[in-house]
Amino acid sequence: MDAAQQESAEKAREQQTTWYGEPLGTLFRRLIADLGLNQARLAVVLGLSAPMLSQLMSGQRAKIGNPAVVQRVRSLQELATEVRAGRVSAAEATASMEEIRRTAGGNVLSTASGATRSSSLGVPANPTKRVVREIQALLRSVSDAGEIQAASRLLSDSHPELAEFLRVYGVARTREAVEHYERHQG
Repeated sequence: MDAAQQESAEKAREQQTTWYGEPLGTLFRRLIADLGLNQARLAVVLGLSAPMLSQLMSGQRAKIGNPAVVQRVRSLQELATEVRAGRVSAAEATASMEEIRRTAGGNVLSTASGATRSSSLGVPANPTKRVVREIQALLRSVSDAGEIQAASRLLSDSHPELAEFLRVYGVARTREAVEHYERHQG
């Protein structure tokens, strides 16, 4: 890799950190380790080609263009958290990964599949987190993180609450969005 390619890859990883909270290579390697996958199997579960997954991991590509794939990444992150905590067995994780693969993202506002997956894991469904994820998925399906941040900055003086909403649900981590949602429920 020459200097220009290295610089481009570094810029892509910085964008990934802004959009996804960390470089996709780091995120995908953690999913592979936590869920006992290899790259080829991760690509299948996500609905990506193996070359596309490799390009995202290496920084040759910055953005996941398909919102359904982004939703599957989030679902796998939740599953990996449950596996690490010992609340989900290897067999349950395998079944859940197959369900995640089959759902193909579907309608981001459909709560039925999320409730089914949570129940199948033996974990109580978290309606607040499910609503937050749906809001995040909807925002992120129409704009990327950079555009959402720019819109938030433009609105910050005239409409600070709306600017905060865009920032929190459009680019912040789910934990921060859940906290925001819970604070504003009355």
